[in-house]
Amino acid sequence: MKRLIECVPNFSEGHDLQIIKQITDCIEAVEGVRLLNVDPGKATNRTVVTFVGEPEQVIEAAFRAIQKAGELIDMSKHTGEHPRMGATDVCPLIPISGVSMEETAAYAQTLAKRVGETLHIPVYLYESAQSNKSRSNLSVIRAGEYEGFFKKIKLPEWKPDFGPAEMDVRRGATVIGARDFLVAYNINLNTTSTRRANAIAFDVREAGRTEKDAKGNPIKDAAGNPIVISGSLKSVKAIGWYIEEYGVAQISMNLTNISITPVHVAFDEVCRRAEARGLRVTGSELVGLVPLQALLDAGKYFLRKQQRSIGVSESELIKIAVKSLGLDELGPFKPEERIIEYLLRDASASRLVSMSLTRFADETASESPAPGGGSISAYMGVLGASLATMVANLSSHKRGWDARWEEFSDWAEQGETLKNELLRLVDEDTRAFNLIMDAFGLAKSTEEEKAIRTQAIQDATKYATEVPLRVMEAAMASFPVIRAMAEQGNPNSVSDAGVGALAARSAVMGAFLNVKINASGLSDKTLAADYVTRGAKIQAEAQVEEAAILAIVNGKIG
Repeated sequence: MKRLIECVPNFSEGHDLQIIKQITDCIEAVEGVRLLNVDPGKATNRTVVTFVGEPEQVIEAAFRAIQKAGELIDMSKHTGEHPRMGATDVCPLIPISGVSMEETAAYAQTLAKRVGETLHIPVYLYESAQSNKSRSNLSVIRAGEYEGFFKKIKLPEWKPDFGPAEMDVRRGATVIGARDFLVAYNINLNTTSTRRANAIAFDVREAGRTEKDAKGNPIKDAAGNPIVISGSLKSVKAIGWYIEEYGVAQISMNLTNISITPVHVAFDEVCRRAEARGLRVTGSELVGLVPLQALLDAGKYFLRKQQRSIGVSESELIKIAVKSLGLDELGPFKPEERIIEYLLRDASASRLVSMSLTRFADETASESPAPGGGSISAYMGVLGASLATMVANLSSHKRGWDARWEEFSDWAEQGETLKNELLRLVDEDTRAFNLIMDAFGLAKSTEEEKAIRTQAIQDATKYATEVPLRVMEAAMASFPVIRAMAEQGNPNSVSDAGVGALAARSAVMGAFLNVKINASGLSDKTLAADYVTRGAKIQAEAQVEEAAILAIVNGKIG
């Protein structure tokens, strides 16, 4: 697994796009770093930048960006709605793959030390990079903001972790840390009142509010400590503000653990709290990037509330999520630019399935040996699973069957999962073939090169045998869905279930041909025989299932 970390620095400039571009140019100049998103905000006068790469590359890019921001941004002239304390206000590192949180924290400490000692900017560590938990919370560190830090930094308990204990008039101070993926999320209200927006923010944020008497004085417990009423949402930070650019007040939220409080839960809770205060939520906006699963979960959540099937395509789930959350109220929401997995994905991994039907047929018919029978077998499996899913979705919405929507939704979700797995294998089969061709192209001048080439050919051949075997397994797994739809699904679509069975059986048998021909090239004949034995068993089971389903279908058709 490639070692990747994400960096999401927030720069205190949201108006001058030339300044922002000079900063992002420094990031893109580091080889191996990929700039994913640049999200400027005029009202907040702040830009959130997202980039990703291997740790050492990301650290270098972050350092250069912090250095450039310090040269271009004058904090003594800065104003904006968002709390801030420096030109580079905060610079979090987030582990993406192949890197632990502990390792990410160590990289954050390395970056902070370099910034403090080389650029002479006061630097504070936060979250997982900070060992002193009394000063690991960003809002606690930033309290007082830029204007208040000239005195705060002189306090012994607020000495910076790195750099001078002297507030830099032009560059301010910077907070660098390591944290889990955070979703910055703003919910729009039909009011211009910051006070009312704050009231809702205090209702929902985990920190809640201090209980006060009729005169506005804090109520204290027997020990003399202020009594705090916790908010309704865990792992949520929130404040209310007015955004002049949009002419509305917002609840600005940081969802620090979306497995505890997902986006859709935060949205619905704010809707409920707003209504209780005589306000309405009109929409919302995501700042920066969001994980794919967050929108898929939201789409399923809102479909369940409508008692509709959740076994629909990924793109449909995202569309439902965007419309339900009102993510397009303030501007277009483009999934390809806002979902982190879409920005990181390798286009070559889905080259075939991204083609039109005509282009895919032309590619298959061309003189190139790939895509060939293996990819076509996988695609026949896709069609079989898709037909079963279609019948399940039609059955879920059939008039008079309203009480059964969840039963068919479950079947549709199973079919959708298998369809997606088989789609992935369409391209994977061609990739496996190309790996064999690459192995045969390796040098073979010396004995060492010959040994390396032989081993590479065997490894690639093994993989090229395993891929069609996985196609067989996935296509076989679609038969229970197909059979259930033939037996219990919408009777008007029973023939579709029959065609699904034919396609799934053909996928299994076609893939088995590829298992056998590729296994024949393995030098390990015991392993080759095992592959063929497993494939033969699946093929026999598929033929039995197909016959049974066709008997059901023909019995209903008459």
